[in-house]
Amino acid sequence: MKVLSLEEVSFIRNHKFLLNQINWQVNPGEHWALLGLNGAGKTLILQMITGNLWPSEGKITVLGEVFGQTSIPELSKRIGWVSTALQVRLRMNDVAEEIVLSGKFASIGIYQKYSPADLEKAKKHLTALNAADLIGKPYAHLSQGERQVVLIARGLMADPELLILDEPCTGLDLFAREDLLQSIQHLAEAPDAPTILFVTHHTEEIMPFVSHVCLLREGEIFNQGTRETMLTTQTFQQFYQHPVTIAPYSGNRLLVSPQK
Repeated sequence: MKVLSLEEVSFIRNHKFLLNQINWQVNPGEHWALLGLNGAGKTLILQMITGNLWPSEGKITVLGEVFGQTSIPELSKRIGWVSTALQVRLRMNDVAEEIVLSGKFASIGIYQKYSPADLEKAKKHLTALNAADLIGKPYAHLSQGERQVVLIARGLMADPELLILDEPCTGLDLFAREDLLQSIQHLAEAPDAPTILFVTHHTEEIMPFVSHVCLLREGEIFNQGTRETMLTTQTFQQFYQHPVTIAPYSGNRLLVSPQK
């Protein structure tokens, strides 16, 4: 069973193709980075994968479930989605482990009954992400980087099979970003890790756990393949349509910058 399959998927708004003929498959055991500049269509793809938007054309299959033939609310319980857009909806006075626990119910706040084991599981997710010191702290008192870690733990609370990290480093300073990326790397290395889809427009955020890269440009897939075939100077110069320089970054990562 493929984790994700988009076949000839297009999205049309006001007679304009915002996504055009997307063909993309993600197999078990793969972790993907979806890379593109602002406006490339990354968020549109995520909204369709999670069932928040419906394609104008094409077929979407997620975790073996074909859209149009399955319950999207039930399917969404198998997908963890981490986005900074979620932060503004969360209750600032809830402590970190309560925010994490709400992920079990895919709710903002907790309205259902839960067991002591559920709360302990929430704390364990924070501890596994090296964030045990956040337990008991109100969300309002956390830094941007700490909030992102809490959101990742929340995304893991329902034991998802697919974890989508939508530009998780947005708004982080250099040090907070590195701490968060190391936590994600550690998560990906766990034996029971979900398939991770990491969305970014910064190549240096593509950590070693990423096995495949999909390059999205102006609503179309420019190229896709293994990490080794995608992260090359030639590929990026064609992708960005500008001369670029690739330099080694920390830990088998690459920094792409405009060539002066």
